[in-house]
Amino acid sequence: MATPAGQQKFVYDFTEGNKDLKDLLGGKGANLAEMTNLGLPVPPGFTITTEACKVYLETGSEPASLRDEVSAHLDALERTMGKKLGQADNPLLVSVRSGAKFSMPGMMDTVLNIGLSDASVQGLAAQSGNERFAWDSYRRLIQMFGKTVLGVDGELFEEALDEAKRAKGTVNDLDLDAGDLRGLVETFKGIVAKQTGRDFPQDPREQMDLAIHAVFESWNGDRARLYRRQERIPNDLGTAVNVCSMVFGNLGEDSGTGVAFTRDPASGHQGVYGDYLSNAQGEDVVAGIRNTVPLSELENLDKASYDQLMSIMQTLEEHYRDLCDIEFTIERGKLWMLQTRVGKRTAAAAFRIAVQLVDQGLIDLDEALHRVTGGQLAQLMFPRFDESAKAEKIGWGIAASPGAAVGKAVFDSYTAVKWSRSGEKVILVRRETNPDDLDGMIAAQGILTSRGGKTSHAAVVARGMGKTCVCGAEELEVDTKRRRFTTADGRVVEEGDVISIDGSSGRVYLGEVPVVPSPVVEYFEGTLHAGADEEGGLVQAVHRLMSHADHRRKLRVRANADNAEDAARARRYGAQGIGLCRTEHMFLGEERRRDVERLILADTDEERESALAHLLPLQRADFVELFTAMDGLPVTVRLLDPPLHEFLPNITELSVRVALAEARKDPNENDLRLLQAVHRLHEQNPMLGLRGVRLGLVIPGLFSMQVRAIAEAAAERKLAGGDPRAEIMIPLVGTVQELEIVRDDAEQVLAEVAQRTGVDLRIALGTMIELPRAAVTAGQIAEAAEFFSFGTNDLTQTVWGFSRDDVEASFFTAYLEKGIFGVSPFETIDRDGVGSLVKHAVREGRATRPDLKLGVCGEHGGDPDSVHFFHEAGLDYVSCSPFRIPVARLEAGRAAIETAGSDSR
Repeated sequence: MATPAGQQKFVYDFTEGNKDLKDLLGGKGANLAEMTNLGLPVPPGFTITTEACKVYLETGSEPASLRDEVSAHLDALERTMGKKLGQADNPLLVSVRSGAKFSMPGMMDTVLNIGLSDASVQGLAAQSGNERFAWDSYRRLIQMFGKTVLGVDGELFEEALDEAKRAKGTVNDLDLDAGDLRGLVETFKGIVAKQTGRDFPQDPREQMDLAIHAVFESWNGDRARLYRRQERIPNDLGTAVNVCSMVFGNLGEDSGTGVAFTRDPASGHQGVYGDYLSNAQGEDVVAGIRNTVPLSELENLDKASYDQLMSIMQTLEEHYRDLCDIEFTIERGKLWMLQTRVGKRTAAAAFRIAVQLVDQGLIDLDEALHRVTGGQLAQLMFPRFDESAKAEKIGWGIAASPGAAVGKAVFDSYTAVKWSRSGEKVILVRRETNPDDLDGMIAAQGILTSRGGKTSHAAVVARGMGKTCVCGAEELEVDTKRRRFTTADGRVVEEGDVISIDGSSGRVYLGEVPVVPSPVVEYFEGTLHAGADEEGGLVQAVHRLMSHADHRRKLRVRANADNAEDAARARRYGAQGIGLCRTEHMFLGEERRRDVERLILADTDEERESALAHLLPLQRADFVELFTAMDGLPVTVRLLDPPLHEFLPNITELSVRVALAEARKDPNENDLRLLQAVHRLHEQNPMLGLRGVRLGLVIPGLFSMQVRAIAEAAAERKLAGGDPRAEIMIPLVGTVQELEIVRDDAEQVLAEVAQRTGVDLRIALGTMIELPRAAVTAGQIAEAAEFFSFGTNDLTQTVWGFSRDDVEASFFTAYLEKGIFGVSPFETIDRDGVGSLVKHAVREGRATRPDLKLGVCGEHGGDPDSVHFFHEAGLDYVSCSPFRIPVARLEAGRAAIETAGSDSR
C-alpha cells in the first residue's frame, strides 16, 4: 500500500512483509507475512511497526501519520472481508496482538474480538447462527479489554466467571449457555464501570485504537521488562502490533484451536506434537484453563484439517530449516494459520534437532553449532534423579521441560521470590501459570501445575528459561488460597513441604530424591562412550557438535586448577592447560597454615629463612604433582596473592582466647605473638592492601621460595622424562617497576636452579592484569612481561568500585530490578567499561611485544557471552573452572563461526 513520498511508513499489510523484517515487523508480523507469501491460509491483516511503538513510548503519543495509515489499511481489510469493523448486522472482528523481534511468550498484551458491542453481538449471533458463541466472544472481549487496556484486576472477572459456573452447578465453561453468558456480559460491564468510572467502549474504532496503545505500553510492563532481563533482550527494540481479522475456534465441536510443533520441543524427537482444544478460542490452550487433547487426536476429530496441518508443518519446517512452533484455529472445518515462529526448546532438544537437521541436509555443521549454546550445554550437565532410589511418588503429569528439581512447595510468586532470596530452594506450584507469575518462575528451581500441557504458558516459558517443569498433573488438587495440594489418595502437601519433580518423566515425589550425574557429564568424564548412547542420540549429538567446535575455534581453553585431582578432571573435560593455579589454595591445610604463621611471626632473618625452607619442599611436591597431571600442557602458576591475615586466626576469636587465658592467669606466649601479628596486619580494606606483588616486595624470600619450588619441580619432571611447561604469573601489578624487581629476582633463581640441575628451564614470566592502571599502562608493563592474564574478577571490582563479596547482599538486587544492570558484571563481562580496558591493554601490550601471549583467568572465562568478547578482543585463551570447560569450548567454536559469518557478509 503506497505511502506519500517522504513520509515514513508505519503500517504494512501481511502481503508486504517477509521473515527477514523482524526488526521492523516483529517476529509475529514478519512470520505472518512469510506464511501469507507462501500461500498458506492466514487471515488477512496488517502490522504496525516497531518504529511506531518507539515513537509512542518516547513521546507519549503515536506518530502523526499513524491514524491515517491504520484507517487506509483497515478500509482495505474491510473490502477484502466484505464487512466493516463492528458492523451491526455482520461485524468484522479483529485481534490486536503484540509481536516483538524476539519471542516473549505471554509477556505482552493481546486483545481478541475487537469490534463487538451491544449492537454487533446480535449481528454476530445471527450471522453465525450460534447465539452462545456470540455472547461467549463478547464476554471474552470485555474480560481481556478490561484487564489489558483498562487496567482492571483480572481476578474480578475470574471470580465472576467462577460464580456463574457455581450457580450453574458446573466447573466447565462450556456448560454455560447463551443466557448465562449474556448475564455474565452484564456483570463484566458492571465491573468495568465500577473499577474505571466509565462504560465499556461501544465504538469499535475506539476499542482498536485503545488496544493498539495498550500493546505499545505493554512493552514497558513489569513482566515484559523482567522477562527481557532474564533473557538479555535489549530494552530499546519496541514491539510491533498485529491487527488480524478474527477466525473463531469457539463456534462448536467442528471448531477449535491448537498449538503444534514440527518436532517435540522437550526431547527433539520427530513426530506429531502439540495440543488441541475443541470449541475454544485464542489463549485457552496456552493458558491451561481446560486440559487439552494430544494433537494426534485431531486426526479422529477432523481428518481433512489434520492432513492439511501436517502438510503445512512440513512446508514450514523445510522453509525455516528448524523446529517451528505453530498456532492454528479451525473454524467450522476450515484451517487457519495464526502464527509460526522458530520454537523454543529444551537443551536436549536443541542438540538433537541441530544434528538431525544436518543429517537431513537442511543445514551444515556451522549452522548447527550456531543453534546451540553453552548455557544449554551447562543444563545438560546438571544432575538428574537416581531412578534406583526409593522415592514416594505422589503424582504424575506431563514432562514439559526436563531436569531434576527439588525444593519446598510454594503457591505464589511472591513467596517463591521471598524464600529464594533467603536461600531456600522452592518449587512453584500453581493450577496454571500466567505471565504475572514470571518472577516466581525465575526464582523457583522448577514449576508444577495441575492444568495445561506441553504448550501451556508454564511449559513454554520454562523451556525457554531451562527450568524443570511438570504440567497437567490432574490428580493433584491445588488449593492456592489454602496454600497446599492434595494427592489422589488424600495426602495433603502443605507449603514448605519438600517435593521433587522430574521434568523428563513427569513424576512428582514427596521429599528429596537423590541425584546422579547426567550422561553428558559421564561422556566428558570418559565413562560413557558417544557410540554407546542410551539417551536417544543426545550424547552422540553433543559429541559431534563439541568436535566441530574444537575444529573451528581459535581460542584455546585452559582450567583454573590448584591440585592434581582438579587438573586431571580438567584434562578429561578438554582443558589445554592450566591458566590459573592459585598457590594460596595450597596452604589451606592446618599444617600448612602453621608454617605460614611461623613465617609471619618471624622476628629475625634466620627464623624467616627457616620457615621458608620448611615450605619449599611442600610447594615443590605440589608442583611436581601438578606438572605430572598436565604433562605437555602449559601450567600458569600465580604466586601468592591474598592478604597474609587470611592465614591467621580470626581477630575476634583470638582476642577472646587470649583474654580468657589471661583471666585464668595462664597466658599463651604463641597466642600473644599471633594477636600482635593479627593487629599488625589488620587492614580496613585488605583486598586493596598488602597482597599480590606487594607481598613479594615486602616479605623477603617469599616469592623466591615459590619460584624455586616451581623451577625445581620442573627440573625434576624433565629429568624423569616428563614435559613440564611452567609459566609464572605475578599478581596485582600496577606499575612496570614492581614487575621488574620481582622478575629480576625470579630470573636469578631460575638460572641458579638450571645451572645446579643441568636442566634447560624455559619458564615464561608474566603478570595478571587486574588493576585499571595496569590495563592503562599495559604498553610499559609488556616490556617486562612475556604474557598477560586478565584477572577480570578483580578488574571488575576495581573498575566499578564494587566488592563482589558484599554487593549481592546490598544493592545489586535493586540495580537489576531498576534495569541499571541487565546482568551482573561479575557474571558477564562489562564490555563498555572493563571490556574497553581489556581491549586497550591488548592493543598496547602487543604494540610493545607482538608475540605477547594473552589470556583471561577470571570466571568470565567460562561465561558464554564473555567468551565471545574475548574472541573478538584477540585473546589466545580463556581459563575457567573445570566444570565450565566444555561450555567455553563450545562457545569459542560458536564465536569463531559467527565472526567468519559476519566477515563474509
